Amino acid sequence: MHFQYQRLAQQLAEKIYRGELVQGQRLNSLRQFAQQHQISLNTAQSCYALLEAQGLIEVKPKSGYFIKAKPRQTQLPKHRDFASIARDVSNLDLQIEIQQASINNKLIHLGAIQISPDLVPVVTLRRSIQRALKHSKPEDFLYSDKQGHIRLREALSEHWAEDGFYIAKEDIYISNGCMPALSVMIQSLTEIGDSIIVPTPNFNGQLQLLAALKRRIVEIPATDQGFDLVRLEQAMQNSGAKVCLLTANYQNPLGFCLSHAEKEKIAQLATQYQCYVIEDDIYAECGYDFKRPLPIRHWDQQGYVVYCGSVSKSLSPAYRLGWFCLNARLQHLRAKITMLNVSVNTPLQLGLADLIYSRAYREHINTLRPVLLRQVEQYRQYIISAFDTVAIALTQPQGGYALWLQLPEEIDSLEMYRYAQQQGVNIVPGEVFGEDQRYKNYIRLNAGHKLSVEICQAIDLLADWTRKKINILRRG
Repeated sequence: MHFQYQRLAQQLAEKIYRGELVQGQRLNSLRQFAQQHQISLNTAQSCYALLEAQGLIEVKPKSGYFIKAKPRQTQLPKHRDFASIARDVSNLDLQIEIQQASINNKLIHLGAIQISPDLVPVVTLRRSIQRALKHSKPEDFLYSDKQGHIRLREALSEHWAEDGFYIAKEDIYISNGCMPALSVMIQSLTEIGDSIIVPTPNFNGQLQLLAALKRRIVEIPATDQGFDLVRLEQAMQNSGAKVCLLTANYQNPLGFCLSHAEKEKIAQLATQYQCYVIEDDIYAECGYDFKRPLPIRHWDQQGYVVYCGSVSKSLSPAYRLGWFCLNARLQHLRAKITMLNVSVNTPLQLGLADLIYSRAYREHINTLRPVLLRQVEQYRQYIISAFDTVAIALTQPQGGYALWLQLPEEIDSLEMYRYAQQQGVNIVPGEVFGEDQRYKNYIRLNAGHKLSVEICQAIDLLADWTRKKINILRRG
């Protein structure tokens, strides 16, 4: 029954956010709740204590537990329609500049999507690495297998099987993070000048990678609900692209999670049009549900989905371990892929394998999920409050910790980005998430750090600048 209280708290939290439970509504007593869910009284107490800590319920002496005021809401961002045509990524220099700013630790971290060091299980990680070194074999200190250490590949295969999808250890290749994995597969499946289908707004790092590799893009519109599968099929059928780069689970920056039916449809379309799907599933373990969502790969019957991921978002951005997974259809590329893939640090591989086998990694992500839920909602509420007099729209992600904020049309987010940098704050302007400056009045914010006083002040700074800018523009 370990962590069951978190799963039950998550279910109640979602009902509160959806308005199914309203302010002032009385909850079952602890004893009634325990009986209803067939759990112990201690588990029921832990569940209610977590919801109380999240500010969603309150206890009134001699009266019981009640729903607190429903969190403030705002409009969801509007989404632009556009033609899906093959084109170059036009703003590589800006992409590179923003990527460099994202790793500047002198700036307040509202830009790069990364969790706080406070959420990294440092002590547990250290123990796993020490234990792995203690039990390592002499050959572990020689040149490593470019496919990755067998122990980590076995650990990942078993870890995923526990979540309901199955990839053989022989099909797993270990990489130095998710982006190197994507790079290897893009170079293996396409040539310079080829087009790749991507939904936008899309993670700017992926667009930067495609530009650096001299690949063109065919954009299809994405929304907070996902992306239009009719448009995806049209692009597969008519654009000449033979590869898609997709994130189905908690996409950055919109935070959507596709349904099982949509994922199955994508796998079917990939087979029908012989268009490979490179699936970036890096945020799958950062959802707010107790159960990890299945990837598109789960429904792939013919080998047209290449599964990629990493622990960079769920464990630590500094822990550079990722993977890509082949299948029988792509085994003919094995030599080319082995040449492109860079060998990965063996002690780190063994340390992660130990973390998985010891159950410490499973415990970490189960602990992380309710923290992210609470933290992202705290950011949302503070942003809504800070921009109180400004007509904004803000995503309510289903997972991950990226927030997509739409500002009034007259606001130039690139200008805001420059101003924020001068003030020691890092954000990412919407312009780098797609072409034609269609996201010029959007910004992406990171909610991976605790909402500190310093971060609240940074959000206030952005809101004050926005108000002043609107006043100047409207007076002019």
